This record gives sequence, C-alpha cells and structure tokens, in this order.
Amino acid sequence: MQPITNHMPTAELRALDAAHHMHPFTDAAALEKKGARVITRADGVRLWDSEGTEILDGMAGLWCVNIGYGRTELADAAARQMRELPYYNTFFQTTHVPAIALAARIAELAPGDLNHVFFAGSGSEANDTNLRMVRHYWAVKGKPEKTVFISRKNAYHGSSMGSASLGGMQAMHSQGGLPLPGIVHIDQPYWYGEGGDMTPAEFGLARARQLEEKILELGEDRVAAFIAEPIQGAGGVIIPPETYWPEIQRICDKYEILLVADEVICGFGRTGHWFGSQHFGIRPHIMTIAKGLSSGYQPIGGSVVCDEVAETLSHGEFYHGYTYSGHPVAAAVALENLRILEEEDILGHVNRVAAPHLAEAWASLADHPLVGEAVSVGLLGAVALTPDKATRAKFAAEPGTAGFVTRERCFANNLVMRHVGDRMVISPPLIITPGDIDLLVARARTALDEAHAILRTDGLLRAAA
Repeated sequence: MQPITNHMPTAELRALDAAHHMHPFTDAAALEKKGARVITRADGVRLWDSEGTEILDGMAGLWCVNIGYGRTELADAAARQMRELPYYNTFFQTTHVPAIALAARIAELAPGDLNHVFFAGSGSEANDTNLRMVRHYWAVKGKPEKTVFISRKNAYHGSSMGSASLGGMQAMHSQGGLPLPGIVHIDQPYWYGEGGDMTPAEFGLARARQLEEKILELGEDRVAAFIAEPIQGAGGVIIPPETYWPEIQRICDKYEILLVADEVICGFGRTGHWFGSQHFGIRPHIMTIAKGLSSGYQPIGGSVVCDEVAETLSHGEFYHGYTYSGHPVAAAVALENLRILEEEDILGHVNRVAAPHLAEAWASLADHPLVGEAVSVGLLGAVALTPDKATRAKFAAEPGTAGFVTRERCFANNLVMRHVGDRMVISPPLIITPGDIDLLVARARTALDEAHAILRTDGLLRAAA
C-alpha cells in the first residue's frame, strides 16, 4: 500500500476499511453503507480527513489527547527508546529504566500515599487488575469472603469482561454474559435526569446513601470495594452534586471498604488538577489511570496503589500481569508527556485561562431552545437536550434520537462532539485557546440550531408522557 502521506482515494480507503477492519462500538452494516471518516493527520486541536477537511476536535481523540496533537517531542522520545530498548518485560524479577522512572513520577504526582504503580496497556486492563488485586488483597488479609464490588449504573470502566462488568452500561451487559458474578450496581448521581423534585444537595446525599444501603443489604463482610469515576465521562459527563463525594467517602471509611477512583478520563489535568480525586477531595486506595497519561500517543494504563494495599500484596506472589506491563516505549512517551504538562504549566492554563473561558461560553448554550442544562468542570462539558426546558422532560422518541441528530450536525459543521443518549459532551485538548473555545461553542450552537429545525420538522420535539 502507498504511504499514509500519499494515501489512496477516499472511496478506496473506505472500501478496504469495510472489507477488513472491525470497528469498536459500531453497527458494521450501517457504517459500510455510510462509509467511515478517514482521518489522515492532526495538529494542536485540529484534525484533517482524507478529503482535506479541517475539523475541530472537541473530544481530544477519545478523551485522551491532553497536550494536543503534533508534539514531535513524544515522537522523538519513542524513537530514542526504540533504538535503545524497544521492548522488555517486567516479569521474573526484571525491570527497566522507563518503567522505574515513570512509576516514581506518578507516585510524586498522585495524592496521599498512592506510591505504587501496577502497569497495564489500557484502562480496561487496569480495571481488570483492580478487580483481581482487591479480591486478592482481602484474601491475604484473612477475609476471602470480601469479594463483591459495588459500582454504578451508567458507569464506564472499560470493555473487557471484567471492566465491562464493573461498568454499569445496560447495552454492554446485554452481550457476552455480563456482568460477572460478585459485581452489583447502584444508581448514578445524575440530578438533571433523575433528581425529580429534590434539590441537588438532597439528591446527592440520597444517591450516596444507596451505597450504605447496598453494603448493609449484602453484608459488610462481603463487600470488597466501591469503584467510581470522579465525574462520569462516557456516561454523559455526569457531574455529581457537591454533597455526593463527601458522603461516599464517609461511608467507605465507616465500613472499611476500598475506594477505587477511576481516573482514566479525569486524570492528568482534565479537571484542572492532576487527578479528579483532588478536585472532589476523595481519598482513594487505588486509582485507575490511562488516556491522558501519554496523551494517547502510546497505549498505557495502570493502577496507582496506596501503601497499605501494596504492602499487603507484597507477601507472596500475585499471579497477574500483562506482556506489555510498563512497556519501555510507552513509558518513555508517558514520561515526556508528563514533563510537557508540568514544564509548560498546562494545568495552569486550564485553571487560569481555558476552563474559566469554557465555563462562560459553554453556559451560554443554556439559552438554546433545545438545551435543558449546560454544565462544565475544567475541560469537561455537557449539554442536556430536552423538548421542554421547564420540566427537564425526556423526548417521546427513542432515547438517543435527538442526540444522534445533533451529533451528525456537529460533524457536518466540522466539529467532533459526542452524544451519550440525548446528552452532548465535550472534552477538548487541554491546550485549547479562548479563540478555539469560542469557535467550538459557535459550531455547537449552529449544530443545535440545525438539529432543532430537523427535530421540529420530523415531529420529534414531543415530550415523553
């Protein structure tokens, strides 16, 4: 095949893609009929497709390209490491310099006594690690009956058998015999969609106390851990009420269950802190990391583990690991990514420039007739679509219909903005400028205008009974 810089015509690329490439989370027949978008290059916060169209990436790839595209320093770090040590494993009492250095750097950045890192190739792998690690921890502590994980409905923790079971997405659980035994789910802290007549504060406490109710129902002696994202990302950028996390922390402390914070999306600057746990004052025993750790330039993830859990696990062998745990090239790239985040004060840019500007510009969308709420934290944002702003009503149409129409209009206006049901979400690169934030919001508003017109014409602006 020709090199990517001199690619074949789009139609030929699409035909090859349809013939051989199986896409994740995709209706293959529908994609083949439409044809995939072929992305050929990227720089900063922009993408270009095979037709030369410039696209503003409001999702930082898949919530991950925190430092933006086109950073040659990361390519150089990968090339240097490939020449020196392209691969070696960390099994059999062996290590290498990139894994050592990256583990030490993460320990410096992580809050509290989270001083140990078990590397994986992705967030899904890391959450599978957490499932086994936590159960083994309690077994070593002499409490092998403590095996149950409590998670939340509509949570996303990955798509492998273990991580998808930990997640709470109904569609995923409908395939492949999920969830695995020993994993249960409580309701999510989604006030806008599920809060009814309660104030956000009341609702936050009520949803947090479901954790205590579930612990008491199952028996404290059976519950191993609670796992949750500080802010639910793939679930729709669900920002919990202020009362939620303090009450969750109180319950975990009271019943001595481990708290696992899934930081795959929130970590490495997304909320304006190194980790979302710091934003909410959470004290996790384990944090799941991936995505922003390397800004997506290399696949890498891990579990950041507190001193007590790590010390307990150090007694005897933990029969778990991956061929690419702490891969030297991925680790070298992640180290360079962390250097750039720190030395260029990208978190400072988020806190002082980008997040305040986004908060103001994004909130302006709340006046749109299709929008019920427009919320953001750091560089995460969401708008809820509704046919009736006053009542926070859902659409009579199948859930996700309005969201899909709006997403398609975003793409038509050269903006990548994702829909989760009838909720539109963004997660742009952390380097985004005020000017590009204004452009993003302007294109989002145009897409909302066009979607509103289509939904009205098609008779889809009716509220559910």
